[in-house]
Amino acid sequence: MVQDEKVAHTDGADEQMLGSNGVEDKLAERRDEVKFIKGDHQNGDAKIDIGTVNGGKPAFTGMSKEELMKYANDPFWVRLRWIFFVGFWAIWVGMLVGAILIIIGAPKCAAPQPLPWYKRGPHAKFGSADTCNKLDVEVAKKIHSAGAIYELPAALTYDVKKPEVEEKIKCLVAQYQGSDTRIILDLTPNYVSKESQLVQDAIANPEKQSAFVWVTGKSNSPNNWLKVGGNRSAWEKLGDSYVLSQFQEGYFDLKMNSTIVRNEFGGVLKHLVGLGVQGFRLRNTKFFVLSDGLEDEVNSAVPKDFSLGAGDYGFYDHKQTTFQSGLGDVLYDYLSIVKNASEEAFLSVAEDVIQPQAYQLSGVADAYGIDIPMYGDFVKVLSQSKPKKSLQGDLKNTLDLSGKNSWLQWNFADVYLDTPQDPSALAMFLSLLPGVPVVPVDAVAYQNVTEETYRQITSLRKSASYMHGELSLFQADPLVAFSRIKSGNPGYFVIFNPTELPQASNFTIPDDLPDKMTVSYFSEKYNDNVENANKVAHAGRVNLKDLKVAPHSSIILTYVPVKAE
Repeated sequence: MVQDEKVAHTDGADEQMLGSNGVEDKLAERRDEVKFIKGDHQNGDAKIDIGTVNGGKPAFTGMSKEELMKYANDPFWVRLRWIFFVGFWAIWVGMLVGAILIIIGAPKCAAPQPLPWYKRGPHAKFGSADTCNKLDVEVAKKIHSAGAIYELPAALTYDVKKPEVEEKIKCLVAQYQGSDTRIILDLTPNYVSKESQLVQDAIANPEKQSAFVWVTGKSNSPNNWLKVGGNRSAWEKLGDSYVLSQFQEGYFDLKMNSTIVRNEFGGVLKHLVGLGVQGFRLRNTKFFVLSDGLEDEVNSAVPKDFSLGAGDYGFYDHKQTTFQSGLGDVLYDYLSIVKNASEEAFLSVAEDVIQPQAYQLSGVADAYGIDIPMYGDFVKVLSQSKPKKSLQGDLKNTLDLSGKNSWLQWNFADVYLDTPQDPSALAMFLSLLPGVPVVPVDAVAYQNVTEETYRQITSLRKSASYMHGELSLFQADPLVAFSRIKSGNPGYFVIFNPTELPQASNFTIPDDLPDKMTVSYFSEKYNDNVENANKVAHAGRVNLKDLKVAPHSSIILTYVPVKAE
């Protein structure tokens, strides 16, 4: 056959289009061998065998069934299959057991620990330990107190090992046995009387004089230091020496950072813990470290009273005798003694620290040398008839200056006796702030607040949102409010109205706060001071935007945070 030239030309173009990148890609070079094999002559059947030539690759064909069956019962392959079978299940069981052990042995997410007892509070503040009686226990129960505070007279601080003093403290502790209230003592350890053993030892042995500010070889007073709050020299002459006496007449100041005093007062603390005392609040802590230079005090840059003169204590700044460097470390040394004696015991202060930074440790940021400090004038400002400061601003300033995560003592003794605020409203608002209420039994916060209110307060203070929750402040002048919330728990929104008129709660509500909340508790006279339309009921629902808070009152609302979409 003769191929048409036109067709042949076209076929050449097709080959070029197919490319020439490999032997298999060149169709022109591929040749298949076709064989016709005769079959059945009667039916005209034929077989066609298409082979490959010129480098063509034959198709792969696996083993046939007959070929595979040859190995089915072969001992080698049977043994290999069993090895794989057993190995697979052994590995599978091993992984299962390992997973179970990991689940069992993995550390659990520890539940948040409850606050230590001295932070749970409140604490009932009584008078001298000499005046305690059996009725005190019932008084402490009224406020559901965790601690009962008594003052040990200063003259007895270093006499606690004497039988008569020891017996007095034992009786005090025994009175509260069987109750949930523990004994806390207020101590004054920074001075002792002339007749004390420490002074007698110093007279007999000059090496023991390092426990005092003891100056010899002077014909006049060493400097211009004055009695605290007075106008007489703070120096008393003893033989041919001058000894510092800033407080009571006939009592000499101790240097609380001296080794002698540390050993002596440390022994007092350990002995009291052994008698059952579980807390200590120290007085005069700002005087614990005194200047060794004995330089004169200089005039105060901001005198409290312009009528004061050079003969008055308030005329000077007292930088030589108060808030000396290292104060926090000295207090931490005594705190360590208490903690070593009992992990549950605590050591704090009985007065406003005034300068919180002086009580912080030198080597640890934002850490105090004491537990639960007392700081700020917020209780006074809150109880005023017409607060002269922004309540939110003063509260924020108090919390900021007292340090991160500080847990303060809120001293209810600072509440004004003639306060127009409902005492139960003050107690509710203050008791849900980070800190522990200290309630003197002769204060309005005790006498004019019912046991039911303190029961409610105690219940709220045991919640996770209070013990471990975050604090956020809110203000809608003249109202002040804050929230306490811990993830996974209902939050609390606490509002206080210091004015004599109902006030709309026009707070700027963040996205995570719902408009409607549930009434949890409110101050005792809340519904007495509002119209019927604005009265509230326990477990009732209120719209925060429409709520009018009663005058001189507090209200506590419960809410569930709004989830962000």
